[in-house]
Amino acid sequence: MLILGSMPGEASLVAGQYYAHRQNRFWALMGELVGATPELPYEQRVQRLRGAGIALWDVIASCERAGSLDSAIRNETANDFATFFASHPAVRSVLFNGAKAEQSFRRLVSPTIAHRGLTLQRLPSTSPANASQPAARKFDEWRAALMQAGVLLHTSI
Repeated sequence: MLILGSMPGEASLVAGQYYAHRQNRFWALMGELVGATPELPYEQRVQRLRGAGIALWDVIASCERAGSLDSAIRNETANDFATFFASHPAVRSVLFNGAKAEQSFRRLVSPTIAHRGLTLQRLPSTSPANASQPAARKFDEWRAALMQAGVLLHTSI
């Protein structure tokens, strides 16, 4: 499974880590679902994701953006998904962390690749900018998507 964000925000770029903003719910969700808790060092969180069959990346390789909001992204270019999917043929499911990731993928990437049976699904953004959805609803949607994709969930669930 591949989880795609749009483009890392300022906190993530500074830290050199995905979902580094302390109010982003991604690592809290992954902690509950696959044991990649926010308290673990970053490399251990990434290892837990890998162990569960999950890869992280972003749709956008470069863009212009003032601040961290997806709505401020301009002039984006996509990462090289043709090479990625050719090198990772076992990836069968792509989950988008929010609407911008899905929109950018469908606009910039979909026309350039053979989907080869990929399941594409947008999930609620874990960003603090997406505060309108209750955390419990986000958790339920993420949990269902991971289960549907066959990800081995943490045993405490």
